[in-house]
Amino acid sequence: MSSLVRRAAAVAVAAIAALLVSSAPAQAGADGPALLNAADMTLLVGLHQAALWEIPAGQLAAQKGTAPKVRQAGQKIADEHGRLDQQTTAAGKQLGVTLPVTATAQQQEALGRLQTADGSQFDQLFVASLRDAYGFLYPIIGEVRSATRSAVIRHLADQANVAVLDYLDILESTGLVRYQKLAPAAIPPAQDLSTLGMAQADAGMSPPISPTVLWLLALGGSAVAVIAAMRIRRRRLPAVDPRTAAGRS
Repeated sequence: MSSLVRRAAAVAVAAIAALLVSSAPAQAGADGPALLNAADMTLLVGLHQAALWEIPAGQLAAQKGTAPKVRQAGQKIADEHGRLDQQTTAAGKQLGVTLPVTATAQQQEALGRLQTADGSQFDQLFVASLRDAYGFLYPIIGEVRSATRSAVIRHLADQANVAVLDYLDILESTGLVRYQKLAPAAIPPAQDLSTLGMAQADAGMSPPISPTVLWLLALGGSAVAVIAAMRIRRRRLPAVDPRTAAGRS
């Protein structure tokens, strides 16, 4: 993912988190009087929203991946991400948070690109797109883990941290990550880096707009970043020789 795309996605998440800070009501659950802040909500909803397209993407790779390692990686991610999503759903239920039930338009577009890709082009696109998505999510988990006041979110972040790192290892085990073409990490200024962790929620305030809309906008930022990266990588992929494609069929 280019530094420009990654920075744009980070700004989108931070902006929505700020909106959630001013509109999120107090939440009660196993944490008692503890509040869920903007960052907590972003992580909780974000993990589930990611599962809505990344699990199907893994299942797709298990079926149509050309390389055996890609098929194995797809099946592992589909299975393991499914278990993480069960933990995420359980945390949402415990905290009384309604999670989204459908993939966003951007996520559906990302799946559509995978469905239309074939052969080695599919393998490369699958590995690159999911690795970009997990790479975007990974630092957010750490930010939330270090600052949350919710024991439920803290435990979920611990589980997600281990799981997402494992997904990255699985994708890299395919040998298809083009490290030499990766853009340098785009680290924002210190005051921006802590935006998610410093979020604070005010109790007893009614949200002026639907929290669901805000959550989808937040996740839309990361989805847009993934799609942009997929488009950039797809342009760089060599064109498939029609004679080769005909020979495969």
